[in-house]
Formats: sequence, C-alpha cells, structure tokens
Amino acid sequence: MQSIQSTALEPTPAEMKGLSGGEKLKRLLPVYGLVILTALLILIFSVLLPDTFPTLLNLRSIIANKTIIAILSLAAMIPMACGRIDLTIGYGIVLWHILAISLQTMFGLPWPVAVAVVLVLGAVTGLLNGLLVEVAKIDSFIATLGTGTVIYAVALWHTGGRQVVGVLPDGFLALNGTMLFGLPITGFYVLALALVMWIVLEYLPIGRYVYAIGANPKAAALNGIPVRRFVIGAFIASGVLSAVAGVLLASRLRIGQASVGLEYLLPALVGAFLGSTTIKPGRVNVWGTVIGVVILAVGIAGIQQFGGSFFVEPLFNGVTLLVAIGIAGYAQRRRGVVGALKPKAAPEKTS
Repeated sequence: MQSIQSTALEPTPAEMKGLSGGEKLKRLLPVYGLVILTALLILIFSVLLPDTFPTLLNLRSIIANKTIIAILSLAAMIPMACGRIDLTIGYGIVLWHILAISLQTMFGLPWPVAVAVVLVLGAVTGLLNGLLVEVAKIDSFIATLGTGTVIYAVALWHTGGRQVVGVLPDGFLALNGTMLFGLPITGFYVLALALVMWIVLEYLPIGRYVYAIGANPKAAALNGIPVRRFVIGAFIASGVLSAVAGVLLASRLRIGQASVGLEYLLPALVGAFLGSTTIKPGRVNVWGTVIGVVILAVGIAGIQQFGGSFFVEPLFNGVTLLVAIGIAGYAQRRRGVVGALKPKAAPEKTS
C-alpha cells in the first residue's frame, strides 16, 4: 500500500520557455522559496543578535545538535521517495545507541565490531519493515509503527530502565568528537551522505526507478521495474542510516538510556516533509531535505537566543510540519488542476 505520493512539481524547461521575467520568477518562487526564507532568517537573526548568532560558536552548536536529525531526515526520505513512510527511524535510534555502548561495556566487543553489529541489525530491521509492507501488504505507517514500538520495548527490557555506562575507547568517541577545519566532523558526514544520495537519486537509474515507484507503483511495475525489490531496499537503506545516527548519538552522549531518541522522530519527519516543498516541490529530494533541517535549526536557535521557553522547539517543529504538509498538498492539487486544463494536441489527420 502507498502511504504518500511522490510527484515532481518543479517547472520544466519547456514550461519556462517563452515566459516573461515576472512569470518565470512567479514559477520559480515556490521552488526556491524555502531557500530564500532560510537566508532571510539567517540575515534577520544576525542583525538582531549580532553578538551570539553570526558566530563560529553558534555554527558549531547548530551542526553538533542537528546532525542526528539531518541523518534521520535523509533516512526517512528514502522510503518516502517510494511513496512509503518509515517511523522506526525514531524508535530504532533508541535501541541502536544503547547497543553501540552496551556491546562494548557489557559484552567486551571492540568498538568497530560493535558498530558493525548495530549497522547489521539496522539493515535487518529495514528488511523486516520491507517484508511487512511489500509481502504482508501492511500499510507502511502501521507496519513501521508496530516494528518501532517493539524495538522500543526491547530497548526498555535491555536497559531495565537504567542508564548504560562504562569506559568507551577514544576511537569510538572520536566518531563524533573530532573537529575538522574548526567544525564538528559530523557536519562533513552529513555533507558526504547528501552528495552520495543526490548522485544516486538524480543521476543513476536506481534513482529514476525509486521516483517512478513513488509516483505510480502500478505503472512502474508495468514498465518492468521490480517494485518489491526496490521498496524493500529503500527500507533497508533507511534502517542502516538510522543505525548510523544511533552510533553517532552514542559517541556523543557516552551513555545509553531508553528515554533518549524518540524526540528526534518528529523533527526528522518535519525535515523530510519540508524537503518535498522546495528545490523539487511535490517530491522528496536530498537538498530540499537538507534545507528543511537547516531552516529548523536556524529558526529554533534564533528563537532560543531571544529567550524562548523550553516548549518552543516542539511547538516550532509541529507547526512547521503542518505547514509543510499543507504546502505540499496544495502544490500537488494545483499541479493536477493545471495539467487538467492544458489543451491536448489534436490528433493528426490520416488520408
């Protein structure tokens, strides 16, 4: 079953041809509106908070705090490109960051082995989600919610409600704690991941297949695309990225606890949904997702520096999610109306 639809709404070169400058700007504004808004927010906060916002310290803080959300948003957008949704990214990170620590402190595994085990478990979880959705034909929202709840229960059972602590090796701590060119290395992880995903989705056949499945799975199947295989693969990739985020969270926190992780689910989904409203409106895309995470980070950081209360972040995330879904839905309806109103070419006469 499809949970969401992926349809590109950006104007094509043919549609832009012959338009005046004003008309072109009108068509491109929805495409890059979120990018412009992000730049405006940065400018406004920099002017109003010159001593705190436009500083290297603030940039480091934003990168360090939002890396996990960025990776989870990129993880969420992969099944979204296929028209599915994966909620286990928020539940899985709870168990993955706990296991990344407990496998070292409780079972004595070397940190590379512990990381590899967590990544494999993330892939297995993604495989399970894919089988539930494509073989058992359970709606992806329900399937991943059920899987995620089970994973969360396993995390509670494993910890017994207590923190998992212990001495961790320097190599493991360096995964998140290293600075590169004066910035947290995790920011470069996100950049590298985004570049790879962008190349795969935009320039390789696998990306075209994934987007074709998201737009119309039945048509994709009729054109010879193995829909089931690609959807299962999308869930596996999402599970692996969720495990990567869990490893980095463990390296950052240095303790494991079941009360940490679920708060990343909503902002990660917000970032992915926001990504479908910019760059390529109506279709989840890599750079749109990155911009979605950036605008969340900038907005929350600026509001907090103005003295916003503790409830500002979830409120901002929730409202932004509703706005993003509303914009995406409106854009899709508008594109459908415009397409229906376009005159069709008259059939050629035959002698």
